[in-house]
Amino acid sequence: MAETHRIPLFPLDVVLLPSTPLPLHIFEPRYKLMIRNCLSEKLEFGMVLASNKSVANIGCTAAILRLTKEYPDGRMDILTEGHRVFRISEILDEKDYHEGIVEYLVDEPSEMGQTVKSELLLLFTQCHALLFGHPWDEAEPLQPATLAYRIAGRLPMELSGRQALLEMRKEEDRRLYLLEWLTRFLPKLADRERKRQRAGGNGHALN
Repeated sequence: MAETHRIPLFPLDVVLLPSTPLPLHIFEPRYKLMIRNCLSEKLEFGMVLASNKSVANIGCTAAILRLTKEYPDGRMDILTEGHRVFRISEILDEKDYHEGIVEYLVDEPSEMGQTVKSELLLLFTQCHALLFGHPWDEAEPLQPATLAYRIAGRLPMELSGRQALLEMRKEEDRRLYLLEWLTRFLPKLADRERKRQRAGGNGHALN
């Protein structure tokens, strides 16, 4: 039987991915209490996608990197980073904020094709330059299990796509998914950039 853990839950209209930073502004009383507890006890909390009155059962824990600002009324700005993927087996309503009984998930073995990796990095490098105006400079060595997450964390993906990646248990599947997504997205992005440059050159701005 898989080992389970009890963690605080933060349902939000956001999908957090492992190794991805996420700044948060904490203002609701129950979540101010939750974050205070996490800070004092050095706990991670679980981010889960909440939309259309439903909560996803697979999420990602958020490790609090630092408390960046405190306000006189108790509000907080914190910087978090995605850590471990989990599946919720039970939601508990015993405190002011929700907790969950969760099982941490691990990736299944998969073959990492060099061709897919090369194509993915090529498309992402082009996309990153168009989005941010400079090449992607990954300071840390790329670990095979986190490459897809690191790339997805820099892309303006829709929530459904990010959640789909989070639920995949093979890195190879995540890379193929991203490769297909970038193949569709890059031409649209390049076309938008061409229109922006034309508009800038003739004195007209895009609406």
